[in-house]
Formats: sequence, C-alpha cells, structure tokens
Amino acid sequence: MSKLFSPYQLGDLTLRNRTVVAPMCQYSAIDGVVNDWHMVHLGRFGLGGFGLVIVEATAVSPEGRISYADLGLWNDDQIAPLRRIVDFLHSQDTAVGLQLAHAGRKASTPVGWRNGKDKETPGFQHWTPVAPSAIAHSDHVDFQIPTELDAAGIAHVIASFADATRRADAAGFDTVEVHAAHGYLLNEFLSPLANKRTDNYGGSRDNRMRLPLEVVEAVRAAWPANKPLMARISVSDNAAEGWQVEDSVVFATLLKARGVDLVDCSSGGFAEGAIKPEPLYQVAFAKAVREGASIATAAVGLIANPQDAEAILQNGEADLIALARGALDDPNWALHAQQELDAAAQNYALWPVQAGARVRDKDRALRLRGFADN
Repeated sequence: MSKLFSPYQLGDLTLRNRTVVAPMCQYSAIDGVVNDWHMVHLGRFGLGGFGLVIVEATAVSPEGRISYADLGLWNDDQIAPLRRIVDFLHSQDTAVGLQLAHAGRKASTPVGWRNGKDKETPGFQHWTPVAPSAIAHSDHVDFQIPTELDAAGIAHVIASFADATRRADAAGFDTVEVHAAHGYLLNEFLSPLANKRTDNYGGSRDNRMRLPLEVVEAVRAAWPANKPLMARISVSDNAAEGWQVEDSVVFATLLKARGVDLVDCSSGGFAEGAIKPEPLYQVAFAKAVREGASIATAAVGLIANPQDAEAILQNGEADLIALARGALDDPNWALHAQQELDAAAQNYALWPVQAGARVRDKDRALRLRGFADN
C-alpha cells in the first residue's frame, strides 16, 4: 500500500488516507448559511475518496467575512445546515474539518464573478473592516481603509473564535483549523507589512504573535480535548520586509505548545509579496516547519501528480497532502490516485458502494488501470 493511502492518526482522529481537500471559498451563501450548492460541492469529495474535507473559510463574526456571500458560524441558526453536510461526509467515511476565519482588512469585498452587480444580489451587505492598523491592503478600489482594533475589539475577536468553535463542535466537525494565513486578520497581526501597532500587539515578533496565540488558546479551550486542532499559516509573506520562514518555525513551535496538532503550510497573501506558482512550489515550506518545529504538516499548492504526492510523504516533507483547485478539477482525484499508485486492479473499495463494482467492470472491459496488462 502507498503511504498516501495508508491511514493517518491526527490526534485521536483516524483518517482513512492522507488526502485532504483544502478550504475553498465559494462565495455562495446568504447571511453565512450553507445551502444546496455547498452540500453538493463538498459531498462529492467524500464520494471521491478523500480522507479529510475542510469546509471553506467560515467567518466567526459578520464583519469577519471576506464578502457578504461567505459562510459564517456566528449564530446558532447556522449550525444545523452545516451538520447536514458533516453527516453526509461521515456516511462516506470521510473526516470533516472547518476553517475558522476572520478576513480583517480584506473583508467586505465584492464577489468577482458578479461583475460589479453585487448590490443587486440577495444578501448584499457592505461594512468597514477592522485590522491591526488603519492601513488598506492595497490601493485597489476593492479594499478600504480599516478601523484599527482597540482592546474591546480584540477581546471580541477572541470571544468570536471561541464561540464559533463551540458551534463547530455542535455541528459534529472532527477538527477545526484556525486561519492565520493569506493576509487575513491573524496573518495581518503576525506580519510587519500590516501590523504597525505600538502596543502589546505590535512591534516585536513576540508582540505580533500575541493575538494569534491568544485566539489559538481560546479555540483549544473551547474545542473538545479529544478532537485535533489545526492551524493554517502563510509560512512566508514572500516579501523581503515581511514574515519569513524562520518566523513560522518559531510560531509553529508555540502553536504546538498550545495544543495544535498539525500546521497547514501555505504562503503569501499581501500585496507586497510575490511568488511564481508552479508544481510543488510550497512543499519546501511544509518541510521547513515540520523539521524546525517538530510538528505534523500538510503540504498544499499545485500538487497534481500522485507520484509527487507519494514522494513528499516518503521523503518526510509533510504528513498530509492537500488539494484545492486540483480537487475542483477532479473531485475523484483520490480514487484515481489510488488506482495509479497501488495498482489494485481488484480493489475498488475506496469507491462508494453504489459505483465501485460498476467502475471495476468498466475498467475490466476496456482494459484500463490495473486491467491494462491482462
């Protein structure tokens, strides 16, 4: 058996394999509530054989949404619709995570494909974002100058993460992931590119880490001790004056000490940063954090080839393999990858029972996959 399709123990949670669907915003909710689109979008990844599916960035407060069409978990009415999705994925032996998020100064932005017609869209809202400092993400028209968070605002952020965590548990999620990446609020506090504060939450690296660590502590306290906790970080801002890999190693070490079980390693998110996307372009970040902080990591970023995914695991560069756009392109990527890696001509057990035997018979008749040489 390939390592990619061996079980993985994440805290007390056993994943059926090491494939993960990373959070992907769909910008398709009204008032933060999931609907049939989300059910079908996420459910197909359970049918597709993935070990863990992480629901998109879910705002812990209304002002924490990237757009008015984001998911949210700031009130109890949002729990039951999420539970429906969780229950279905569990029926397919797929573990389910939720990314807890606050967009910070990148909040209240339009939905790209609506072509400026957002005000005509049901559920449209517009508000002033909050951030560590009153500095816009960029001078692009979509971004506003945010309000700098005061002490009460910071306390509200921490409490909102904790409250959303309790709701995630009520919805039946197996894990939650604290979003501290991609230039959103917690990443803004970490990065000197966005954090220009002069109080205890700004200046030194220790001060800039303070709020993200306080959020993680609050989430860990609100999350059942037997359930694993994840964090997503931008390992590098990809900018000379920004957050660096060595900063992430220190941060990940502190996350581990506070009960984080795995770090999901991405990068970037600030207008000042630039990196050329190419196959496996972020794997080195997962390796650096895994080795430097002695913590489990997930690698993500244009990992399309099953052999590459297997090599990452075999080489000890990461513990899990996460796909986002690759999963959108092929929701059955995990099923196809297993057939390619394990050459299990007679084993279609990862497929849903409604499909496995039929696909096997089709492959046998057409001499595909493991039947190609028969």
